[in-house]
Amino acid sequence: MTRRKLLVTGANGFVAGSILAQADNQWEVHAVSRSSAPTLPQNIRWHTFDILQTGVSEKVFLEIKPDVIIHTAAAADIDFCQSNPQVARAVNVELTRKLAGLCAGAKTRLVLCSTDTIFDGEHAPYDEDHAPGPVNIYAETKVEAEQIVSGLGPQGIIARLALVMGLPLMGSGNSFLVRLIDLWTAGKIVGAPEHEIRTPVDVITVGNALLELADGTHQGIFHLAGLSRVNRLELNRIIAARFGFPSHLTVAQPAAPGRAPRPRDVSLSTGKTGSELKTPMRTIEEGLSLILDRRHAAKAE
Repeated sequence: MTRRKLLVTGANGFVAGSILAQADNQWEVHAVSRSSAPTLPQNIRWHTFDILQTGVSEKVFLEIKPDVIIHTAAAADIDFCQSNPQVARAVNVELTRKLAGLCAGAKTRLVLCSTDTIFDGEHAPYDEDHAPGPVNIYAETKVEAEQIVSGLGPQGIIARLALVMGLPLMGSGNSFLVRLIDLWTAGKIVGAPEHEIRTPVDVITVGNALLELADGTHQGIFHLAGLSRVNRLELNRIIAARFGFPSHLTVAQPAAPGRAPRPRDVSLSTGKTGSELKTPMRTIEEGLSLILDRRHAAKAE
């Protein structure tokens, strides 16, 4: 049986690692990154190059002829984007435009990883039909990227990711949970704001849901978010308790001065996702159980 071809951008990233680790043998997986490859399963082929470089990504696309692209590559640091708007646009907007153009001509499906922070934070919970209200440059670029992918019609799928928590399934990635564990292990106190409210989702669920969106005939916008609504301080306290760290290492802390604006409450509704996807969205506790079970299984191998 001929396997379908899946191309994953930003392959050394945190979310991409979950996709790559969980993609089964129905896929011939092609991973694209500027960085060298980690240890890979047999069904993954790694391509090391700068996807922003003119002509190179087009050449690789034509060689692979993917059936689906899951586009995780992004300039995602909100403060960096605020200070470097040209870089943010090049990565988040123009790269998406390039991929969309390639997909349109080849009838390839494009699954874009977007973000909960496209909303203004004052009208939560947000469903898929709520109008975006970006409050920083990062969010503005992701809204533009969504508009580009929407222009593909049925070929374009938008997955808005809430705050993603977990441990890397492949490679290193950028996991806030890893940073928390390292700080707490060193006995350091970690501050978190009480006024930033999210619906965190575990990285294992996100990877599975993105693979389901890639494999199916789903259309439109999907919210990949957890079922628990918490502020960042509450989240850190829940994580500390589950990983066995003392409560005094987690404290309230106001946002640092000079940061880019953040929306206050970007809780996402997952009604459409729950009705159309087989991958279940989970509570924080259920997501942390998945993460810990995976961690224990990896240690036992």
